[in-house]
Amino acid sequence: MSQTIIPRAAVRGTAFGVIFMAFFGTLWAGIGIRGLQGWGFLWLLILSLMIGIVLLVGGIVLILNSKRLSNKMAEEDSHRWKRKNMWFGIIFGLEGVLIAAAAAICGSTNHLDLFVPVMALIVGAHFFPLAHLFQVNLYYLSGSLLCLFSAITLFTLPVRVTWGNHQIMVWWTSVGFSSALILWGTGVVIWITGHSLLNRAENGSEEA
Repeated sequence: MSQTIIPRAAVRGTAFGVIFMAFFGTLWAGIGIRGLQGWGFLWLLILSLMIGIVLLVGGIVLILNSKRLSNKMAEEDSHRWKRKNMWFGIIFGLEGVLIAAAAAICGSTNHLDLFVPVMALIVGAHFFPLAHLFQVNLYYLSGSLLCLFSAITLFTLPVRVTWGNHQIMVWWTSVGFSSALILWGTGVVIWITGHSLLNRAENGSEEA
């Protein structure tokens, strides 16, 4: 009976996905913390760093464990992974260009408050081609949620509020923390998927 061989690259792909979600989720949490203008800074920073580090370690452990798997792939599979990596670089680069353009436009028009929600829209949109490229339906949900929370923030919430003598940048806080939770949650699901692939690969190799 033939068995599907899960290559090392497949598990490592999920591992790098976890690492990306850990890093960028923590960056978004930092934006949310910045929006609070010092309120709860230390505890929120510690909590955000702890979540990011846990996910980061999870991704690194996946990479280390994947070394036990075979690195052999059919020529067609190898070509497909190279093509995926190339398109990932293009999508990621285009995202960076659009974010830089948004920053320049918002800065030059004196609408810097708009930058964070617009950046979240760009980040959310970039998940859609990634979902198609890597055949990960979860990315459609992640991208939709990022765009949805950004749009809700833009159209329903005030830019900032004053609480007593303390001013809070509502747009930054709302978009920052919601984006962080979405990316961290995505990272957890990807981590579980990576472990599932690793277990299937190891069980398959033991039975072979």
